[in-house]
Amino acid sequence: MNRVSRAIGRLLANYLNQPVGRYQHFAVTDPARLQACLRPGDVLLVEGNHRISTAIKYLTQSTWSHAALYIGDAMAGQHQAPTAALIEADLQHGVVAVPLDKYGGFNTRICRPVGLSDPDRDTVVNFMIQSVGKAYDLKNIVDLARYLLPQPPVPTRWRRRMLALGSGDPTRAVCSTLIAQAFQTVRFPILLDIKTIASSINAQGEKILQEILHIRHHSLYTPRDFDLSPYFKIIKPTIENGFDYKKLIWEEKTGAPV
Repeated sequence: MNRVSRAIGRLLANYLNQPVGRYQHFAVTDPARLQACLRPGDVLLVEGNHRISTAIKYLTQSTWSHAALYIGDAMAGQHQAPTAALIEADLQHGVVAVPLDKYGGFNTRICRPVGLSDPDRDTVVNFMIQSVGKAYDLKNIVDLARYLLPQPPVPTRWRRRMLALGSGDPTRAVCSTLIAQAFQTVRFPILLDIKTIASSINAQGEKILQEILHIRHHSLYTPRDFDLSPYFKIIKPTIENGFDYKKLIWEEKTGAPV
């Protein structure tokens, strides 16, 4: 039965990884400029152009359908390890290291964890490196079938939960769950559930309120959460390299408008 399930899983994975429609380029940065801005520990968000990308963008109501962690040359010297590498959870290949230029033609966004210490950054990067080789379990068809409908008739409040269906293993869920788990190893926040409780009463009889932070389970994170997070800084290569709108060259239109 497992053999049949894996065979069906491979077919589904191949179908979901097929590109669809025309891709609209609006935030494409060439790999050289991306590399100049990226630092190990940065999260690269990508707007994909595959069937699974369409479903994820709909379920998360976001532009971003994929996330990868930049590790730079941390795997240099290892067999067939790319330089300027990203580590990502791929539907067909599991957790892999890929070269940055894989996403040279895609819309991307850099999200940088603010204030992350060097030792904690190394811990996050090493967690991702040690995860390389984990395989997506293709016999778990439920994990794949949730993406078959590009726009499933799911109420808004259930969409995030739908992404977390299945085993909860990071390699069997949205790519961002593995990255969220890496940051949770050093207790770096992404999006927190904050509850306010009355911790004590002062001399005037007034309640003293205290905020208690709760960490979400890593399986509930989606690519857009790194964009929304108040603890990640958005890095835009065009601005970082010195943007001057006065230097832009515009096409001159001739003739009266039709």
